[in-house]
Amino acid sequence: MTILLSDNIISSLGFTAEENYRNVKRGECGLKFFPDHYDIPEPFMASEIDGKRLEEAFGKVVAERSLPAGDRSSSNGSHPVAGANYTKLEKASIVSVAEALKNTGIDPADKRVLFVLSTTKGNIFLLDENEREGYEHDRIFLWRSAELIAGFFGNPNQPVVISNACISGASAMIAAQRELRSGRYDYAIVTGADVLSKFIVSGFQSFKALSQEVCKPFDANRTGLNIGEAAATVILAERCGNEPNNGDIVLTAGAVRNDANHISGPSRTGEGSYLALRHVLKGIDPDEVAFVSAHGTATPYNDEMESVALTRAGLQNVPVNSLKGYFGHTLGAAGVLESVISTRALKEGVILETYGFETPGVTCPIHVVKKTQSTTKRRFIKMLSGFGGCNVAVLYTKY
Repeated sequence: MTILLSDNIISSLGFTAEENYRNVKRGECGLKFFPDHYDIPEPFMASEIDGKRLEEAFGKVVAERSLPAGDRSSSNGSHPVAGANYTKLEKASIVSVAEALKNTGIDPADKRVLFVLSTTKGNIFLLDENEREGYEHDRIFLWRSAELIAGFFGNPNQPVVISNACISGASAMIAAQRELRSGRYDYAIVTGADVLSKFIVSGFQSFKALSQEVCKPFDANRTGLNIGEAAATVILAERCGNEPNNGDIVLTAGAVRNDANHISGPSRTGEGSYLALRHVLKGIDPDEVAFVSAHGTATPYNDEMESVALTRAGLQNVPVNSLKGYFGHTLGAAGVLESVISTRALKEGVILETYGFETPGVTCPIHVVKKTQSTTKRRFIKMLSGFGGCNVAVLYTKY
């Protein structure tokens, strides 16, 4: 069984998983209005990691590891990172991993530990020649960021990079589970991270997809999505033949299904999402599911598609929520971040409300959670969908 041993979230709502969860439960919104960020004339709503707090946290991690800030390398020298000028994404990822490792007793430099990085854009800001000064030419590549993050902790293995649009974070969890079950590793450190940039903001604006107000998932008056930045980490372990401890969260099943509907538009029938849901529900009565943490981007096509897929899968009466109104869409971090928040809610017997939702606005009448409520059920499903018709569903169980 794949156990979630530890976690962390770095976001606009906090620098620990507990701080983030408590702020969400209190109904705090981490989004703010940017009238002229990145010299982009069209304003937008987004969430942003506190840069000053991140620098302080990163400095503390460096000090705790007793390493000179500009001179560190992996234990076997295979991924040298001496003199690395870490980007915001890399710093946030390193701080997130360090916090997740606390009190676990896991040595991240052990060859039986695998690092997995989930990101959609990485250091995409380096495409701008005005931003490249101080960075070596290969820093734009996702594999290089992964090497720097794993190398900071002295890990000798080649890290795995998962970049599959919006489903990257959940896909990384599934990929890590497969690696653990192969027997090659004892632990997998999965980190999802993305940060804002002119490239990302202008890209979503070109789709006319961004809202200038806090997003309203599944609502009749939704006007588009918000984007956000975050770094979230989960440490997984495979316990073969041993029962989990009481209260442990287990990654029970996961499925990725691509319906290849369109480069940016989801299937109108929710085909891929439905197939992923059907797979993780094998042998499970929908009535056993406490809630579904939907992708819920507050865009017209995504929310409609998810309502169709949920109904086709027999989940129309199961409570559904979206966390996008708290953090925005955190891209490659979303699947990890939203799984962490949802596992904390399940442990506490809580179903979190969908921030911004008031009036049902999808064709299929799914049960969108309007007010935080309690539950005694022990399972939840995390679902995401992304460009290119990719879809994922992951089933979690509390023991």
